[in-house]
Amino acid sequence: MSVRRSVLESGLRIVTEEIPGVRSAAFGIWVNIGSRDEDSKSAGASHFLEHLLFKGTKSRSAMEISSAIESVGGEMNAFTSKEYTCFYARVIDTDLPLAIDVISELITSSLCTPEDVEAERKVVLEEISMRDDDPSDLVHEVFAQHFYQRHPLSKSILGSESSIKKISRDLIYRYYREKYRPDQIVVSVAGNFKHKKVVKMIEQALSRDGFLDSQGTPQIRKNEDYVAKGKKVGLLRSKTEQAHLFLGLPSVSRDDPRRFAVGVLSAALGGGMSSKLFQEVREKRGLAYSVYAYAQQFSGTGHFGFYAGTAPKKSREVLSIFGDVMEEVSRVGLTKDELSRAQGAVLGSLVLSQEDTGSRMSRIGKSELVYGDVMSFDQIMKEIEKVTPDEIKAIASEILQSRPTLAVVGPFTSATSFEGIF
Repeated sequence: MSVRRSVLESGLRIVTEEIPGVRSAAFGIWVNIGSRDEDSKSAGASHFLEHLLFKGTKSRSAMEISSAIESVGGEMNAFTSKEYTCFYARVIDTDLPLAIDVISELITSSLCTPEDVEAERKVVLEEISMRDDDPSDLVHEVFAQHFYQRHPLSKSILGSESSIKKISRDLIYRYYREKYRPDQIVVSVAGNFKHKKVVKMIEQALSRDGFLDSQGTPQIRKNEDYVAKGKKVGLLRSKTEQAHLFLGLPSVSRDDPRRFAVGVLSAALGGGMSSKLFQEVREKRGLAYSVYAYAQQFSGTGHFGFYAGTAPKKSREVLSIFGDVMEEVSRVGLTKDELSRAQGAVLGSLVLSQEDTGSRMSRIGKSELVYGDVMSFDQIMKEIEKVTPDEIKAIASEILQSRPTLAVVGPFTSATSFEGIF
């Protein structure tokens, strides 16, 4: 497998992974813009724009955009995160030129007409309503608001109902033209092709409307370190059958070399059926159907957390188990067997996740965008294998003994009933 990189004079970066023998190819355009880059007036603009760019360009209607990829059996989509936006397509290798042409045109030549803005405004509002009807999703929004508070990472990717209703076509179009610049973009491709040929196709496709005319230096996000000191409890009262709980703590940032140890710790505590939380909460006591842990890293900060959905009257018991597991692991770490099992789970998951061109495209694109480099797969695996019991104990002690923030969505009248647990 061969990962290659080219940088154009405009600052646009192109990374490719040639995989001879496969018949598919995945193409993605990664834009270094997300919800943390918005102010109060543009809240939700990154995600709104992601929707809007599919509505039509100077040469293709919305129907022509979607049918171009679907008519050859391909798939096309996009997503927005707090720090970046990605547009992608996966097709058979002979249709890669088509995918490059269609996705590139969204970036260079979308119209964002007033009529399309009004139509898509309704769609985004429906997406917000759908999110609000899913308490297992909503609890993470409640956590971000109370944990990060006034920090930009506290903002919802979707924006609010109020901000989406107010946002204007002129603001969105200005946001599009100001933020979508070559020096803020990484193009990633994985599949059966030749690097030089693909670079030429990408350069030609993205040259529309003078998009590549400027000269620039690739921009990599570097934010100051930030340690969140969130509120103890954030409650959203909701008439749900379950209480949805998310307990989060300050963790390492994306650039911290200890992130590999944090990934292993996350797997050991709540990454699968053999994890500590799954065994204690579900297998032994039957208190929850869904229970897991995860680590989230951003530029300059991050968090580590535990989720469970349980009967409201069992909430304190579940949280008490969270506390017991946190106390034990922060004090004694993991056993050799637990560490080995967690490392194996992370390694196996990584390998299995790279079995298709779409996953490989995502890995190299995101790595180039956020690090300015693509760590080899072998390097990543070595970093995971190198994690020691002492490293786990040290990072667990630092993270799990810090002040937690609890987010709750459920049928409770007051947050005071959860105070004093930690």
